[in-house]
Amino acid sequence: MMPRLQGKVAVITGGSSGLGLATAQRFVKEGAFVYLTGRRQNDLDMAAALIGDAVAPVRGDVRDLGDLDQLYGRIREEKGKIDILVANAGFIDPQPLVDATEENFDKTFGTNVRGLLFTVQKALPLFRDGGAIILISSIAAFKGIPLYTTYSATKASVRSFVRTWTAELKDRGIRVNAISPGAIDTPIIDAQAATKEGADAIRANFRAATPLNRLGRPEEIAAAALFLASDESSYVAGADLVVDGGLSAL
Repeated sequence: MMPRLQGKVAVITGGSSGLGLATAQRFVKEGAFVYLTGRRQNDLDMAAALIGDAVAPVRGDVRDLGDLDQLYGRIREEKGKIDILVANAGFIDPQPLVDATEENFDKTFGTNVRGLLFTVQKALPLFRDGGAIILISSIAAFKGIPLYTTYSATKASVRSFVRTWTAELKDRGIRVNAISPGAIDTPIIDAQAATKEGADAIRANFRAATPLNRLGRPEEIAAAALFLASDESSYVAGADLVVDGGLSAL
């Protein structure tokens, strides 16, 4: 069987670890050439080495519009087109409402909303008609989770973007969809706790709340992204694909 993304050019932001890295690995395996972005060059280089062929690591921060211009300028010169965009770069630093700070709000919205919007906007001139845009949302967009005030609001914005952009891009046949992961076992969980014990407690709480009684694996989100990026989802647009082991169903 021919690889499902043969000859496609994909961009994955926040691709140096976790969901982004797993998605890049799967896309390359399915025949795509992937531009992988992230803020730390060393992490990007390690990710690219892990993937091997058909990947180009590009250091950049989605909050910096100059970095986005450089990324797309390079793609214009090297490939001349984009078929798939996975807007995965995200930031989370849980705070209760009573302790919310301006700095946390600005960084979370700056990455998850502002950065995502301009990541997509600046890609459009290169986008092939009939391409696929995949935004990484979260079940936090529609489920009340203590401490996630700001993060959850950003993900609700992402869900809204999917609806609006589906309407705006329909004449070009560009399909815009979201993936809403539940609790996935990635370094983001470790970043939410000061100690290993704290991170283990977060994992245990999510595991207990999930009907499948485990955390998800990055590869399972990558499989969902492959479906939305490929022709197998040719009639799926404006959707939010929930991949959460049943967590949001209860």
